Amino acid sequence: QLQASGGGSVQAGGSLRLSCTTSTRTFNVVGWFRQAPGKEREFVAASRRSGGGQNPFYSRTVKGRFTISRDNAKNTVNLQMNSLTPEDTAIYYCAASTGSLIMSTAMIGDNYDFWGQGTQVTVSA
Repeated sequence: QLQASGGGSVQAGGSLRLSCTTSTRTFNVVGWFRQAPGKEREFVAASRRSGGGQNPFYSRTVKGRFTISRDNAKNTVNLQMNSLTPEDTAIYYCAASTGSLIMSTAMIGDNYDFWGQGTQVTVSA
């Protein structure tokens, strides 16, 4: 139900834009996670369609460089990644939840119901 796209290779300082299309279904929370070789999966950002409180959410490592946005008409969530560094190299996954997650729970992958297939992002020095 989720299709991630937009990955690729870029030099440090460059930008990439990832997209996650959630088929014909609208999810309340869509998040992005990443996993680098030999490392655990890491939360990147999440966007909530409804509910109060902080929205969107970002990890400390990407806040100020990455921007998550939603196009509800197209059931798409985008992740604009700027000022990329080699440490951003990973497979990026989008995930969707039907529930209403707050920031502390949106950072946990087990709270998501559906996952996309992942897209590779490689940043060279």
